[in-house]
Amino acid sequence: MSQVNEKSPKHCAKKGFSFNKYHKKLFFAFSTSLLTILSLIFLVWITLHPTKPQFSLKDANIYQLNLSSSNLINSTIRLTLSSNNPNKKVGIYYDVLQVYASYKGQIITREALLPPFYQGNEETNLLSASLVGNQLPVTSSFGYEVKREQRIGKFVLTLKVIGRLRWKVGTWVSGRYRFNVNCVAILPFNSIPSGPLSSKQGTVCSTTV
Repeated sequence: MSQVNEKSPKHCAKKGFSFNKYHKKLFFAFSTSLLTILSLIFLVWITLHPTKPQFSLKDANIYQLNLSSSNLINSTIRLTLSSNNPNKKVGIYYDVLQVYASYKGQIITREALLPPFYQGNEETNLLSASLVGNQLPVTSSFGYEVKREQRIGKFVLTLKVIGRLRWKVGTWVSGRYRFNVNCVAILPFNSIPSGPLSSKQGTVCSTTV
């Protein structure tokens, strides 16, 4: 019985040493494989270097822009945007697309949510949105600014898109990236119109990712 007790600790220690050594080798192999995969993804990413999408404003129409005496505005605006993916080997998943309009830094419509979509390499898509603002508060100078632009003969409207996208390279898909699009539409505004204010001139928008 004493011989068993003397040999047992040595035997257990030897088995414990082998167990730890096996796990260290397994961890090293896993770490090496993971590092290799990440390095390959990084190299592919650097080689392809995705270019940010390009947006342009095709047309914009203001159907309603009414200001109440309490500085609350009602607005109805419709627009068409063109979205282009300039990359030859990279696709784009647009997961979130929110569009709204502003004037002189003041938001005049609610955000409109566009459906998500996938855009293949060198593909172009048209996006249409109807923007509505009901009883949105604006500053007391809003009416003055509109009348001043009417005298000048133009109405400068800012249309913005905020969202999140993912890049697709082969079967690999990146995490989400936030992007912002800023478009400026200049609409003729010579007199109080019976119809909508319309701009059919294409405008290139600025995009940041």
